[in-house]
Amino acid sequence: MSESDGQTGPKIIAIANQKGGVGKTTTSINLGAALADLGQSVLVVDIDPQGNASTGLGVDPAARGMTTYDVLLDGAPLGNVARATEFDRLSIAPATTDLSSADVELVAHEKRIFLLHDALRTPNAKELGLDVILIDCPPSLNLLTLNAMVAAHSVLVPLQSEFFALEGLSQLMLTIREIRQTANRSLRIEGIVLTMYDARNNLSKQVEDDARENLGDLVFQTVIPRNVRLSEAPSYALPVMYYDPTSRGALAYRRLAEELLERQSQPARQDA
Repeated sequence: MSESDGQTGPKIIAIANQKGGVGKTTTSINLGAALADLGQSVLVVDIDPQGNASTGLGVDPAARGMTTYDVLLDGAPLGNVARATEFDRLSIAPATTDLSSADVELVAHEKRIFLLHDALRTPNAKELGLDVILIDCPPSLNLLTLNAMVAAHSVLVPLQSEFFALEGLSQLMLTIREIRQTANRSLRIEGIVLTMYDARNNLSKQVEDDARENLGDLVFQTVIPRNVRLSEAPSYALPVMYYDPTSRGALAYRRLAEELLERQSQPARQDA
């Protein structure tokens, strides 16, 4: 993929929503695996102190060594932190609970919201030969999430198909606008993906209708269903497409990956 300014390099997508439990990490893991299966070289950058994306891709907490904390706070080269997973073309820059203190430690740093941006654009990072970087953000609009938005070309927003889902979205949209005006003029919304969708539930359909009415084509056509296999896969440290490739969850994330790549081939939309 190429950057919006014409420079070659990986497409950087922040997966963000300040509300917890909406499927950010599930999307980071499974969209990453699906893109890799479609031939893309993918790095998941875990900047959530919970480190669930790292665990879900098979990196034991005791064996993480250098992490994204070292990238952000100590200037460690990304290539020294990124590690291959057991899945072809999919790698992970892991996180640990060390990141919990990052907000406090970053406050006094002169370039506090540009550290991840710079780390992802060094010659060392380019040597990784990536097509896509997915940044798994924490469930808050803190300095870690702001670093991700400044570093990214776009933001992909998982939106839980439940009551009040759209209420918290307005603050995220305002934050994206503010970042665009101040620190990353090319930042755009990659899209909204409805997660935990239950076709048997009228509420899911109502949330979908409201989202499509208010946000139009920003909402991906693909929806991610509630799916037992999707919930079980992390406990085996596997993306769902490796845990059960014929499950509804696996098929949905593959469709989402295909739709994302199709969008990348189209002219940029005017969005929020």
